Amino acid sequence: MGHISDIDFGYAEARHLLWRAGFGGTPKQIQTLASWGPEKSVDYLLTYDQVTDPKPPTPTTFDPNIMRPPTREERQQYRRAQQLRDENTLARFRLRRQDSQRSDRQQLREIQKWWLARLIDTPRPVQETLTRFWHGHFATSYRTIENSYHIYQQNQLFRTRAAGNFADMMFQIIRDPAMLAYLDNDNSKKGSPNENLARELMELFGLGVGNYSERDIKEGARALTGYTFDDDRFVFRAEDHDGGNKRILGQSGPMDGDDFVKAILAQRNCSTFICRKLYRFFAEDIDIEASTRDLPDGAYKTIRAMQRAMLATKYEIKPTLRELFLSEHFYSPQVMAGQIKSPVMLGVGAVRSLNTPVRDLSIMLDAFDLMGQSLFFPPSVAGWDGGRSWINTSTLFVRQNLLAYLLTGKKPHGYDALADQETFDPTGLVDELGKALSGAATDPVSVSSYLLQFTLGRASNTNVETIAAFLNQHGGRVTRETLTGALLLISAMPEYQLC
Repeated sequence: MGHISDIDFGYAEARHLLWRAGFGGTPKQIQTLASWGPEKSVDYLLTYDQVTDPKPPTPTTFDPNIMRPPTREERQQYRRAQQLRDENTLARFRLRRQDSQRSDRQQLREIQKWWLARLIDTPRPVQETLTRFWHGHFATSYRTIENSYHIYQQNQLFRTRAAGNFADMMFQIIRDPAMLAYLDNDNSKKGSPNENLARELMELFGLGVGNYSERDIKEGARALTGYTFDDDRFVFRAEDHDGGNKRILGQSGPMDGDDFVKAILAQRNCSTFICRKLYRFFAEDIDIEASTRDLPDGAYKTIRAMQRAMLATKYEIKPTLRELFLSEHFYSPQVMAGQIKSPVMLGVGAVRSLNTPVRDLSIMLDAFDLMGQSLFFPPSVAGWDGGRSWINTSTLFVRQNLLAYLLTGKKPHGYDALADQETFDPTGLVDELGKALSGAATDPVSVSSYLLQFTLGRASNTNVETIAAFLNQHGGRVTRETLTGALLLISAMPEYQLC
């Protein structure tokens, strides 16, 4: 199975690429990629570092000192108060801690809104999509670590290395304060190693279930002893590290954390595992742990091609994704319009593709939470299940309400206070149709077909009849109001939940 040809890459394929590699595109963006062809389009999206980031994050974007560790003097005061049973002083320390925790939760909310704004506004959609992928792969929850700046640091780690080298990412993740705290490695010492990080490095991050032994976990935990952090920076405490000989995944010696990671990367199962996870995220929902013979033929061949690209470049992500995005299989009927949109993709994709007002970021974040995807709060170290788990009677109701809110400003109870000022004008969406018809786009059937191709990726006769009938009920006129009504109908269709 080879690469898609220029002649087979048209509007539908360009739309599919924009949705899977990013969060959808406007009609003009879709037409641009369709005119470029597959190679230029894929290379443009993947070489996002050549696109200027208008608001690059910096270490001072958020306050690093809200949850700072106590100073030496403060520790001495606290110990003295304990010894003297000075309850007033101890109460002041507790109050200060509670104030810090409250401020930190508030900052975490600001970080959530900041990332959501980036997802919506970024000119580098692949970078933010991969940041979201790594957040699910190396899942870390604020609820456990309760340090918003560490969450921000980790988010930046994923962003700066998004399409970089997976091996480098693994070396960095064992030095990441958020991960070290989340998996309890910050207090892992010689003689009492904690096995959590060692286990997940193999099971969830690098190899997959069944590709290591319990002894590998125990020996890996020894290799990671002394890997901790001080405030916001990684620290290796040699006095806490077990420097004895170890045997991990067939390699022996006085191995440390880096040696442990190298042993994982040396396993062929590592590239297989990562390529399968990338394939599932960007292409179709497969069983990561399925045997080779149980994978669909197209998926198997595409993953093999991705794996060859990854190994040839020593774990570079960009050429691996290039192989996927250029494959014929990626644009096959079983892949296109077959993935259930995650809550984040649903909301962000609607704003980016339809050009709706952003409205209130807090309301959108609350909707994500109700739909099962609260940013920085994955349900477990395994991240979100995705796929069919996104859809049930409760979440479907919220999904439809979110789209109605973005299109009209209407909330389940009342309207957004700024709905009259932040109006949605969808007439620009049919400009490309007007160009194609060499005039104004006014025919209800043509407009309906075009809108459905743009929003759903396909236009069945039944759906065209439904939307055309709605337009005809309103005099056949294509106006801001009638197009908004048509989009409300389309967004309520089951197919809109797919991309």
